[in-house]
Amino acid sequence: MEISAAGRLEVRITAADVGKRVSVRSLIEHEAPGEKFTDTVGVLTSWDNGVLLITRKSGESVRIAESALVAGKTVPSAPARRRGPAASYEELARVAARAWRPVESERLGEWELRAASGFTRRANSVLPLGAPGVPLDEALDAVRRWYGERGLPAYVQTATGAEGTQELLCAELERRGWVREVTAELWVGPLAPIADRGDPAGVVLSREAGEAWLARYQRKGVSEVALRVLQNGPSVWFASVPGPTGPAAIGRCVVDGRWAGFAAVEVDPALRRQGLATAVMAALARRALDEGASAAWLQVEAENAGARALYAPMGFAAHHAYHHYRAPDADGTGR
Repeated sequence: MEISAAGRLEVRITAADVGKRVSVRSLIEHEAPGEKFTDTVGVLTSWDNGVLLITRKSGESVRIAESALVAGKTVPSAPARRRGPAASYEELARVAARAWRPVESERLGEWELRAASGFTRRANSVLPLGAPGVPLDEALDAVRRWYGERGLPAYVQTATGAEGTQELLCAELERRGWVREVTAELWVGPLAPIADRGDPAGVVLSREAGEAWLARYQRKGVSEVALRVLQNGPSVWFASVPGPTGPAAIGRCVVDGRWAGFAAVEVDPALRRQGLATAVMAALARRALDEGASAAWLQVEAENAGARALYAPMGFAAHHAYHHYRAPDADGTGR
């Protein structure tokens, strides 16, 4: 916190600092004994009518009364990762988008409108990497019309927690009644250690997702459109471990330059905790290394404790959080 020459805490931020990363200390309204203050770090997304709105790395919005401020200052952007591959948000967003391509897309300025008959939010949401080229309300109206013409709800995918992410857009969407439905994180890590962790001897790799692979895939009733999304990408590989009644485990990897993106790592519930997921990832990692990749990424939903426990020991760590905002319905509920 900022401390003056006289040793007093000072508030050194103003409404002119909206859009910057800040650290503030504020009074707790109903404090417990000995807990009079709380600290908040994030992007200052608005300062209106005596209330500050700060968006944390997780995407959580915190409202603080101006009268409760004790100290505050601007701080540098989130520090670069100290281990694993360094990457910008935009680089990773584009890599992730190429690994999960929609069936149909259209540009709106620097926004990409994506659709795939409703198969996953990632393939049926706007990726706003830049400005839409028109005022925001006009852009959002165009988004709602575009998805409405396809019988789909309108979603915008945003990100928080890294340099160049979209905290301000998140705040503007929330102000307009858009509802955040899902939050997940994109994790990154070095690729080589993954290849060394498991025994890939029993893993079968293929360029196509066969019937057996699809039978293990958790998204049941996979349509032709879904299959196009799954099998499309720069260099796509599917892994499976044969079992007595079908694959005991599966996985998918997309190799794109230096990056290998992992997804759909699933294990027969009766055969979990036997190292099958690690073996699948090791086999895919070795193939990605052969194709020249050196870094890995994957996406983990915020509530998936099992996946976090699997990936953290492999060297993965969160790079940024991403969110899907759904347009409010005509009644304003957003449901």
